[in-house]
Parts: sequence; structure tokens; C-alpha cells
Amino acid sequence: MEKTNFEKLDVYKLSEKLSDIIWTIVFSWAPFAKSTIGVQLVKAADSIGANIAEGAGKGSSLDNKRFAKIARGSLFETKHWLRRSVKRNFLKKDEIEKLKEIIDELSPRLSAYINSIKN
Repeated sequence: MEKTNFEKLDVYKLSEKLSDIIWTIVFSWAPFAKSTIGVQLVKAADSIGANIAEGAGKGSSLDNKRFAKIARGSLFETKHWLRRSVKRNFLKKDEIEKLKEIIDELSPRLSAYINSIKN
């Protein structure tokens, strides 16, 4: 399958990286943690890339920008669930550091992507 334009975006690739790492981490959690915070965390993280992709496929700059903003909202939701995960000791120190590194890169890139979309 040939890659479409959104799959070539660094911001999209970073969102995939983040969601794949989160999936791997949550997969190993105890059942209660996985079925409560884990499900919410995975859905929020997966939603970042999904909204970037959907916006790119809508065909208009206005829709693209709107979905990119929804992706940013999903990133913030992901950060919320990660904060809950840290507070409840579900994450190891190395996992926290790895996730923080990706989020610290993804957040400004996503904002820059939003700003780059012409109205």
C-alpha cells in the first residue's frame, strides 16, 4: 500500500510512536488498571494520529485544521491519563522518561502543524 501524505508527516510518525509505546506498556498492566486508566490512555493516544489522518483526508484546510486541533486535545487527554498513571505507580521510571521525551517533541510539532495549515 502506497503511503499517503499524512503518513509522511513527522508529527504523524511521532503520534504513532507514542501510541505504540503506550500500547505496549498498558498491555502488561494488571487487569483493573488496564480496564480503567489503560483503555482511556490507549484510546486518547491512538486518537492523536487518527485525527491527523482524518483531517488530512477531509479535503479542505478548514477541516484539516479542525481535526489537527482535535488531535492536540487528544494529546492533552493522553497527558492527563499519563499523569494519573504516574500518580498511581503504573509506570516505571524509564517508561516515564521515554514518554516524556516523545511528548516534549510532539507537542510543539503538533502546534506548528496546526499553525501551518492555511485557513
